[in-house]
Amino acid sequence: MNHGRIVESTDRILVTGASGFIGVKVVEILLEYGFRNIRCLVRPSSRRQRLESVLRRTPWGRSVEVLTGDLTSRADCSRIAEGVALTLHLAAGFDKSFSGAFMNSALATRNLMEALLERGRLVRFVNVSSFAVYTNMGMRRGALLDETAPLEDDAQQRHDAYAFGKLKQEELVRGYGSSRGLNYVILRPGTVYGPGKKDLTGRIGIDTFGFFIHIGGSNELPLTFVDNCAEAIVLAGLVPGIDGEVFNVVDDERMTSAQFLRAYRGRVGRFASVRLPYFLAAALCRLWERYSVSTKGQLPPAFNPRRCAAEWKGNRFTNQKLRERVGWRPRVSLSEAMSCFLDQFPIRTP
Repeated sequence: MNHGRIVESTDRILVTGASGFIGVKVVEILLEYGFRNIRCLVRPSSRRQRLESVLRRTPWGRSVEVLTGDLTSRADCSRIAEGVALTLHLAAGFDKSFSGAFMNSALATRNLMEALLERGRLVRFVNVSSFAVYTNMGMRRGALLDETAPLEDDAQQRHDAYAFGKLKQEELVRGYGSSRGLNYVILRPGTVYGPGKKDLTGRIGIDTFGFFIHIGGSNELPLTFVDNCAEAIVLAGLVPGIDGEVFNVVDDERMTSAQFLRAYRGRVGRFASVRLPYFLAAALCRLWERYSVSTKGQLPPAFNPRRCAAEWKGNRFTNQKLRERVGWRPRVSLSEAMSCFLDQFPIRTP
C-alpha cells in the first residue's frame, strides 16, 4: 500500500453527496492527495456549480466521473458500486417526516452497502453520521461528550427526523459489519460551518416568531470547519487499523454560542433577538411539550426537553480519539475559519 494507505491512488473511490457542502471539499482533498479514480454521486436535483468549479481548477478534475443517481433505487446503486474500493458516504436525507428520513438515510444506505458487497472490491465503507445521534438527557451540564456518550433512544419524542434517520443508518452499518463482514468507519461531525453555509446553527438558537432567540450563551459549540471536517473524512478512508471504530469530528479550538453570535453580529450588523438562559429555555420546552400532548398534537412538539438538552444544555467536546487513532490535525485555525465564514456576508452598517 502507498505510505500506509489502505487504498492506492488508482483505486476507485466513491463519494456520495459529492455536490453537497462537505462533499465538494472531500473531492477537492482527494484530488490534492493524488487520487485520480474518483466517482462522484449526485442527485438529479443537485446544484453542481461548486463541484464543477473544483473539477475545472485542476487538470486531474477531468478524470473525475460524475454520475447522477438515487440511492433509493437498487438499479442505480448497482451501477454506481461497480469496481469501488473505498466509499465515503455523505449522502443523507433531510426530510421532515420520519418515514422520509428512514428511506433516504437508512434504506438508501442499505441499498448502497448491498450493491458494494456484490459489485465492488470494497476495502472500507466510511459512513458520515452526526452529533445528532447523541442524547445528554442523563448527563450533567458541562460533562464531556465523547464517542462513548449515550445515543438517543427516542428520536420521535425529540421530534427529530434527521436524528432518527442517522441512528437507523448507523444501526444498519454496524449490522452489516457483524453479519456481512463490512469494514466500516463511522464519523460523527459536530457543527460544520464555512463558506457556502450561511445559516446560524440551531445550537446557537432559533430564528422564529419574527426574531432570533439566543438560548444559553456559555454553551460550547462543537465546531468543525468544513475543510477540517472533509480531511477527517478522507483520512478515515485511508488509515489502516481503524475498522469498526467511531470518531467524533470537532476542531481543537472552540467558541461559545455567545462568542460566535457576537462575531456574526460584528459582520452583518445588529438584528432583533432575545436571549434566554438555559434553565428558562428548558422550562419553556417542558411546558410546550405538555401543551402539545394535552391538545393531542394541535401544537407540534417541536420544542421539548430532549431537543433542549441535545442542542443547548452545554457539554464539553473532545477530538482526542480522532487525533490519536487517525492522525488528523485541523488544517485551518479558528481565526482563519471564522474569517472565511464571515467574509461570505456583505458588511452592513449598524
